[in-house]
Amino acid sequence: MNILVIHGPNLQLLGKRQPELYGKETLAQLNARLKKHAAYLGQTLRIFQSNCEGGIIDLLTANAAWAEALVINPAAYTHYSYAIRDAIEGLGLQAIEVHLTDISKREPFRRVSVIKPVCLAQFAGGGALSYLTALDYCVSIGN
Repeated sequence: MNILVIHGPNLQLLGKRQPELYGKETLAQLNARLKKHAAYLGQTLRIFQSNCEGGIIDLLTANAAWAEALVINPAAYTHYSYAIRDAIEGLGLQAIEVHLTDISKREPFRRVSVIKPVCLAQFAGGGALSYLTALDYCVSIGN
């Protein structure tokens, strides 16, 4: 299965930004874990990070024909990007939303996801495990 992984804004700061909340693992380390787990599962990944809403939409569009599933951490765009939501829906991507933290227990503005309604599942609060669980889920829907 071809799985597209997109990390949203500020995730390039993993390991530096609020490590007490997001952990000490860097984005490079997280991506290495994802690649290792995907190889174990026999899956192929393309991984991107963008701080720009339009950049994320461009990545979705450019990879939609290749991707059989999408794992996306929209980060702050989770709460207000109807443009990303509409792109996921319009492209017909089998999407899984992930978050390092449990957004349902964060500040009130972080508790609502406009992306979730166009996703098959949401995994949050497990740190990197949220991503690994999403990869496992992709395999389960692909079979």
